[in-house]
Amino acid sequence: MQAFTFTRIQYDSGNWDTDPRMPANLLHSLVEYTHIPVNQEERVVSLSEDDIFTAPFTYLSGHRLVEFSKKEADNFKRYVENGGFVFADDCNHDIDGLFAVSFERQMAKLFGKDALQKIPNDHEIYSCFFEFEDGPPTASVELNGWGDDLVHDYLKAIIINGKIGVLYSNKDYGCEWDYDYRNKRWRAKDNTKFGVNIIVYALTR
Repeated sequence: MQAFTFTRIQYDSGNWDTDPRMPANLLHSLVEYTHIPVNQEERVVSLSEDDIFTAPFTYLSGHRLVEFSKKEADNFKRYVENGGFVFADDCNHDIDGLFAVSFERQMAKLFGKDALQKIPNDHEIYSCFFEFEDGPPTASVELNGWGDDLVHDYLKAIIINGKIGVLYSNKDYGCEWDYDYRNKRWRAKDNTKFGVNIIVYALTR
């Protein structure tokens, strides 16, 4: 099996380089819980370059505006429609924030206004490795009273040929998992397990 590489999407309009410790933390979890071989270094690919088409899994995040150039938009759409997987995470965890509004507007332009839909909490992404009977786990940042001060009990997705092509979260999992993996042992519960599900789903479906 080819080694998995955590691939982050760089786009020109916003701050794409958030939560720098998160990828290493998730890679540590893949090693700890699965037999998936991993590359230890995060890879950054520009959305305007064709390198994105070599990655089965990509991550896109930010706090600010998401407004793709024509080349970025064309690559994003072609990547997803050809079987690629994008995990997009709103660092503001705010449904009315700049990232959320602009990202959802981009998805509507590329895939149609109704393409991005809530997925049911019994979707297979919640059971493909670890079991999450109540759907997406709550992030601690949702409980801290900033952002939109809501706990989002759902994720959204764009489905392509029966499979998630874009998984979209307002829960700010990137911030939730942005800590040195060596500190995980001090936690009563490993909060990165859902990240393992996301990657396993992306690689096997």
